[in-house]
Amino acid sequence: MANLRFHLVKEAFDHQVVPAQKVGRKVSDYYGENVFNLSTMRRYLTSGVYRKLRQSVEQGGSISPDIAEQVARAMKKWAMRRGATHYTHWFHPLNDGTAEKHDAFIQHADPGHVIEKFNGKLLVQQEPDASSFPNGGIRNTFEARGYSAWDPSSPAFIVDDTLCIPTIFISYTGEALDYKTPLLRALSAVTSAALDTCGLLDVPAGKVVSNLGWEQEYFLVDEALFSSRPDLMMCGRTIMGHESAKNQQLEDHYFGSIPKRVVEFMKDLEIEAYRLGVPLKTRHNEVAPNQFEFAPIYEETNLAVDHNLILMDLMRKVAPKHHFRVLLHEKPFAGINGSGKHCNWSLSTDTGINLFSPGKTPHDNLVFVAFLVNTLMAVYKHNALLKASVGSAGNAYRLGANEAPPAIISVFLGNQLTRILKEIESSDEIKLGDKARLNLNIGLIPELMVDNTDRNRTSPFAFTGNRFEFRAVGSSANCACSMIVLNTAVAGQLSDFNAALRKRVEGGEDKIKAVYSILREYIGIAKPICFDGNGYSDEWKQEAASRGLDCENSIPLQYDAYLRPSSIELFKQTGVLNEKELHARNEVKWETYTKKIQIEARVLGDLALNHIIPVATRYQSALLDNLYKLKTLYSEEDYRALSVVKSDKIKKIESYMDDIQTFTDAMVEARKVANKITAEREKAIAYHDTVEPYFSKIRNKIDKLELMVDNELWPLPKYRELLFIR
Repeated sequence: MANLRFHLVKEAFDHQVVPAQKVGRKVSDYYGENVFNLSTMRRYLTSGVYRKLRQSVEQGGSISPDIAEQVARAMKKWAMRRGATHYTHWFHPLNDGTAEKHDAFIQHADPGHVIEKFNGKLLVQQEPDASSFPNGGIRNTFEARGYSAWDPSSPAFIVDDTLCIPTIFISYTGEALDYKTPLLRALSAVTSAALDTCGLLDVPAGKVVSNLGWEQEYFLVDEALFSSRPDLMMCGRTIMGHESAKNQQLEDHYFGSIPKRVVEFMKDLEIEAYRLGVPLKTRHNEVAPNQFEFAPIYEETNLAVDHNLILMDLMRKVAPKHHFRVLLHEKPFAGINGSGKHCNWSLSTDTGINLFSPGKTPHDNLVFVAFLVNTLMAVYKHNALLKASVGSAGNAYRLGANEAPPAIISVFLGNQLTRILKEIESSDEIKLGDKARLNLNIGLIPELMVDNTDRNRTSPFAFTGNRFEFRAVGSSANCACSMIVLNTAVAGQLSDFNAALRKRVEGGEDKIKAVYSILREYIGIAKPICFDGNGYSDEWKQEAASRGLDCENSIPLQYDAYLRPSSIELFKQTGVLNEKELHARNEVKWETYTKKIQIEARVLGDLALNHIIPVATRYQSALLDNLYKLKTLYSEEDYRALSVVKSDKIKKIESYMDDIQTFTDAMVEARKVANKITAEREKAIAYHDTVEPYFSKIRNKIDKLELMVDNELWPLPKYRELLFIR
């Protein structure tokens, strides 16, 4: 067994570096060449059609059949010139991935001949069936009809020989079966509410845009070693394995020199990403060994979400070319950092104003404080919902461990902003040193510095100068899920603020005074969500509970937040999701959680009983044989003393194997009981409460055996072999 593992490790270290594709051009020369973007549209469409299409996209208007027909013809012409032979409606089903069904451009012409054709009807809408995707009971198998519809706000792109057209996916009766549909609704809601706020606060704007900059963390593992770990192959994480003597404790990997093999992988990936218009800006080593990160330039949220999913797909495709496998699981290895997808979110106007950026004038800072405080209110009122939006079986292993934020939503503001808000709440006057003094009754706020806050790595939702960083999102997730909730919550809160301000002004109150009066009230209400301390401490958990924040650790129970009356009303008020859609999505979440824990339980049971125990038994037998043979070499007295030590080891191995067998049998029985439950919520709770707890018990004993059993016999590559790329 060790010889096999030795050859696998040697193969991993001996791989020749595959040079990245040589383009011979600047990035700007080929950036977006496989995207039907605005510049391409301008070349392939008449000026009138281009103008109408762009106007519809920017203003959210409908696109006429005639315009769609001309766009389809231009899109096909462009795609075929770039080698495309097929097209697909590309959508985001409720499984954190993407879906596509490829259709050729051909249709019958004369008998025995075909022609290439693609029209507006095929562009705008299709019936891809797709009945086996998670739907939470909205669609029965015998009612398989579902529709995909073109999203013109996200440009089409070409992957290999296929034209990919971003679309929404809905049921025959109109309910959303994807992430993009409610995301677009949420973005529309926050745009409308924020634009209304801008109007009330005299901010020049014709449109407000939600922006997103994600940071994609991931691990790389050598392909040969990956293939010899059934848990990595089927679960995306190691469900057993003792930590390496050296892992991340020296922090020497973080921002260190990137291994040559990894650099070549990154280069190839960047080339493909740039061709698809994904604006990757940053690449670097993360804290844990074999952990890395990509981050792009910020974009409009809908496009940013699409680009993140494109990148995740590219990573899986490009990595094997360099003898790697990408791990996007939130916690592939115990004892070291997990991976997140930090979502940097902000709102900006079409006039170039970042609504979360402090300004140079009192009016600018009034606007900044208004949007800041309303966001605090939104996060406070819906902190449980925000936590539920990032909850998953994988993220449960990450949150609260090794630099990941805890599973309690709080907001970090930093010293200066905390003091400003405290003084706004408590007095009519703010003093900032000797240079600034303001009287709140006349609406003045002193100039604030842009990067005036430090970072708190234990904060799940931190203000970082001109944006909020939602750090709790998991690395494998479709970040649309969290962006739906965040934008919806802020839209609902801004609508409440707008209504309250109008009521006061219509009642004769001075507008500036009314704004400050409302903000004072909000600051007092939302105060429990603000926390700048150590989110890992036990004291914070107790304090958070006393503040009324959601501290639920069970993922299945966290999902209940979607069905609270306040959440149902929020989604209904903003038009993002109706109650039927919310119930359906929760059914999907509970079912997905159950299936992931079920798979891990099956893999763990198989490895424990069919890999680990047989190897440990073989080693134990060798020790017994050795002990028997030693009797011929030593006197009875010396042998007695020697046998005590040897026997203790043999008995300890036996004890660990007995525990593994006992715990595994109990886990299997617990799974059988849970499987008889028909209600998805109760089944998920049963898996969380009665099945998953056995994972750590079984793993603990296996990891102890790993330190005792002969290295040559151990059947799986160890952490010290998995975690260090050469």
